[in-house]
Amino acid sequence: MGLALGDGYEKKVFLMTKFDGRTEDSTARQIDESLRRLQTDHIDLIQYHENIRMEDPERFFAPGGSLDALTDAKKAGKIRYIGFTGHKDPAVHLRMLEVAAAHDFHFDSCQMPLNLMDAHFRSFAQQVLPKLVEQGIAVLGMKSMGDGNLLKSGTVTPVECLHYALNLPVSVVITGCESMERLDQAMEAARTFRPLDKARLSALLSKTRAAAMTGKYEPFKTTAKFDGTANNPQWMG
Repeated sequence: MGLALGDGYEKKVFLMTKFDGRTEDSTARQIDESLRRLQTDHIDLIQYHENIRMEDPERFFAPGGSLDALTDAKKAGKIRYIGFTGHKDPAVHLRMLEVAAAHDFHFDSCQMPLNLMDAHFRSFAQQVLPKLVEQGIAVLGMKSMGDGNLLKSGTVTPVECLHYALNLPVSVVITGCESMERLDQAMEAARTFRPLDKARLSALLSKTRAAAMTGKYEPFKTTAKFDGTANNPQWMG
């Protein structure tokens, strides 16, 4: 990405990255590392990665924590907006919003799983999404197909997954573009999208309900396989 952005495209894109640091030093180091690797002098949005433990919100706001480094970076013009991500449990996201309010801090964005299984199980869409909309926090929907796991259930198609996510009050739906096939799929979903009526939405939710309730098709919620910071605690500093 840095090689491509170096040709002047940094002026044409909204550039986002994430960081794993839980301390001021590790966060500052990772911000500067991202700037070097992306070959740019600023990042539009940077997000606190993997807000997945109940103590993560406190770590963000603690003295000598991530927010101190982010505040300095913002003053220096290195970053514009600040958000957080997480895939484990909506309760942890709700806790982050509570702690932020206690510190009189307003996040610019929040990234979380939004898909047809999530609608039924530990639901970010049901529990967190309304609060983000109410507070004017940009919603970045991810895992619309659950890293491909939703498709393994045999209940939905890729375009159905993308249309459901696009139907929610999101700022963006994040989807893969690691191949031309995936990119064409995303373009087709965008081209054919129309707001879902109640009957169509109900039909999609009905056919995914039974499969969703075990959590099998959202392993990022029910297993540690996707928890990068848990598997690599040195990233947090």
